[in-house]
Amino acid sequence: MDIRTKSVHTGIYKDKSYNSVTTPLYPSSTFYFDALGKNKGYDYTRSGNPTRAALEENIASLEGGIGCSATATGMAAITAALFLCKAGDHIVTGDDIYGGTYRLFSQVFPQMGLSFSFVNMRDLKKVKAAITSKTKMIWIETPSNPLLNIVDLGAVIKLAKAKKILTAVDNTFLSPYFQKPFEFGADLVIHSTTKYLNGHSDVVGGAIVYNNKSIGERVRYLVNALGVSESPFDSWLVLRGVKTLSQRMEAHQANALTIAKFLEGHKHVKKVYYPGLVSHPQQDLIRKQMKGFGGMLAFELDTKKVDLNKFFKRLKLFCLAESLGGVESLIEHPWSMSHSSMGIAGLKASGITQQTIRVSVGIEGHADLINDLAGALLGSR
Repeated sequence: MDIRTKSVHTGIYKDKSYNSVTTPLYPSSTFYFDALGKNKGYDYTRSGNPTRAALEENIASLEGGIGCSATATGMAAITAALFLCKAGDHIVTGDDIYGGTYRLFSQVFPQMGLSFSFVNMRDLKKVKAAITSKTKMIWIETPSNPLLNIVDLGAVIKLAKAKKILTAVDNTFLSPYFQKPFEFGADLVIHSTTKYLNGHSDVVGGAIVYNNKSIGERVRYLVNALGVSESPFDSWLVLRGVKTLSQRMEAHQANALTIAKFLEGHKHVKKVYYPGLVSHPQQDLIRKQMKGFGGMLAFELDTKKVDLNKFFKRLKLFCLAESLGGVESLIEHPWSMSHSSMGIAGLKASGITQQTIRVSVGIEGHADLINDLAGALLGSR
């Protein structure tokens, strides 16, 4: 089926008593047994819940996986996935990944015996050079957050498979509507469902999608054992939100492209990062592995002409806030907000500057959004 049809109909028709066209919400923390060893398939909501199972069925279908584990947050999904590794294992990842992921990889898991190499993953030679005999996983984020750099999924995953290394792809920015990492051989696909899959800025959640039975069994065990599974109500909200994924992604993309072109031509903007612009240096790769460009963009503000604080204060429609992927437009300063935990050295290595601004373009009228930005970009020094 078309992904637009899957998003609306998969995991929905679970009510056999009244034929509800929406998935029932089961807030129960526990489920009683008919007899010792005999129940209706669920015993305790941390281990399994009918509403969460419906969401997992939906997301797995959209990504083309065989199963999915929905987690309490996007970071919970990343944490659980990293528990596939053990002390002494090594992970290769990008030097321009999300700040929360960078913090987890650089400050938390090393205390548990894991080691990480942060490299420019656009350079396959650097990826290859970073691999050691202890490398267990390659963690890929594409497009990267916030500079929209593109990693060659086919090339990196091929390299990993030749060395029997697991690959995990964070697909949050594009969603399965615009990119499907399993088509390139990925072992795991990770999501912060807080973002585009839910799309309404009213829930936090995550997902680990797998395409291998044994990996799936281990992930489900870990999510249960770690206690990081998604709550029934949050699962219900994401399942409601995902129904309009296709329509929202098209609207996000149309607005983002229009705004990126506007910013690229503005005298107070030094550079724009957006895959839909012909100026993006990776056009061939974009066409090869992406079905669209998404709703995220970033740009470098000329702070010699526009005061950074005044720029944000003048905005009326763009909320100065972290997160992304909601129907409303959000804007933020990665250096001091979403990526501050990387530290100065990490920020500089990633290419993020104090002039970098990240934008999550919503689905409002594009003319209104451009007028809002135009007013904020007036010279103010």
